[in-house]
Amino acid sequence: MTEPLIRPAVDADAAALGVLGRQTFIDTFVDGFAIPYPADDLAAFLDASFSPETIRTKLKEPGAAWWVAERDGALLAFANTGPNTLPHPDARPSHAELRRLYVSKAAQGLGLGTKLLAVALDWMETHTDGPLWIGVWSGNLKAQKLYAAYGFEKAGEYQYPVGAWMDDEFILRRG
Repeated sequence: MTEPLIRPAVDADAAALGVLGRQTFIDTFVDGFAIPYPADDLAAFLDASFSPETIRTKLKEPGAAWWVAERDGALLAFANTGPNTLPHPDARPSHAELRRLYVSKAAQGLGLGTKLLAVALDWMETHTDGPLWIGVWSGNLKAQKLYAAYGFEKAGEYQYPVGAWMDDEFILRRG
């Protein structure tokens, strides 16, 4: 088995990114953390967030960047950054936000999340005029611990919509 490769995402990755994003969200938040999303809300969120068309549009977003980790042609993980969208009084669109860092269940423990995070943070540092931002689910202690190791601190809270359901999220800031 070959070593996973990290590379920038391209338009041809859109469908696979959608499948990976949808499955990783389910594995992490529905199966893993057992968040009781109503079925209609979950379906609407997954369809809106991870359709190939949505991913293609987001891949072309000005100021955004995407990376994938792949092995033997299969996507294992991805990271996405872009202009900040978090609702914090000090946050500006010219600041960089880590929007998603998803590692498939099959690739857990390979270090891909840490490698993708390092690539994303390097990119973010060179493409911002202020602090770096991350939104993270309040119950995801593992992710919070990882981000804290990279200098992120809690700066606020907000509600993240999954359909009509609202997740309690923490806003993290570095810089």
